[in-house]
Amino acid sequence: MRRREFIALIGGVTAWPLIARAQQREQMRRIGVLMGAASETDQQAGVAVFKETLHQLDWIDGRNMRIEIRWAHGDPAEARKDAEELVALPADVIMVYGQLGLEVLLQAHSVPIVFCSVIDPVGGGFIDSLARPGGNATGFISFDYALAAKWAELLKEIAPTVTRVAVLRVSAITASIGQFAVIQSVAPSIGLDVSVINMRDAQQIERDITRFASSPNGGLIVVGSGPAVVHQKLIVALAAQHKLPTVYYRRYFVTSGGLISYGSDVDDLYRGAARYVDRILKGEKPGDLPVQAPTKYELVINLKTAKALGLSVSQSLLSRADEVIE
Repeated sequence: MRRREFIALIGGVTAWPLIARAQQREQMRRIGVLMGAASETDQQAGVAVFKETLHQLDWIDGRNMRIEIRWAHGDPAEARKDAEELVALPADVIMVYGQLGLEVLLQAHSVPIVFCSVIDPVGGGFIDSLARPGGNATGFISFDYALAAKWAELLKEIAPTVTRVAVLRVSAITASIGQFAVIQSVAPSIGLDVSVINMRDAQQIERDITRFASSPNGGLIVVGSGPAVVHQKLIVALAAQHKLPTVYYRRYFVTSGGLISYGSDVDDLYRGAARYVDRILKGEKPGDLPVQAPTKYELVINLKTAKALGLSVSQSLLSRADEVIE
């Protein structure tokens, strides 16, 4: 073999892995997105953050990846149908927001999953541990149970005359029960008598809140759950109608008229989910990626709502707020 031919052969062999990797990088990958709630919530903004972060990681829709989005609207049957559609694409990885979609996906599918804003994935039986989740799912929890105590304290701080609190929860969800238990444990020390409203449907929620509001000095705490998102507008409207100071776990309740919220920075969770999707598409296994807790929390206060409720918000509380809506 001539020297020139030998050098050309060696150069081709050396370059082949680089070319192959480039071609693999440019092959079309499918990313499924399963949103457990309705598209009317600010979760649309979260999906936009997810897409933007993927773009920053060089995943370009139409060039090397396709995103397919489904909205389950809080309906288990719809979530099941949407999950089957995404798996059948087939999706290389699915980002799922909320417990409803995660539960449905894990029941029958082995596609890699990155969950976003699930409260207690270990307690719910979805993963083995936070450090090493195992299986085909990993992701980001929305907050730990200790945060529920903060909601009770905030209610008493913004509405000192409140002595009764009804906690809106879902009795069939482990995380919802856990949040209620924390509130119940701290309530006596801050002068609150606790009761529970188990959310099932709109008529029942309206009936139970109306009954609770028939006695004075009441307030509400809405803990994290799918039904709380589905019935967001109804809950905010009932709280205003019956003049019940209410603490929420998400900012979008307050931007739509609620009084006060304290919870994780959801956009930050979406960014983390996008980075995990990127790592999985590049070959890492979900079960080897630790589940992460939020690092950013935000306090949001609606002064217009406070005024309508006859509340005077202290300067101390205002100074701690990340956002004040006037």
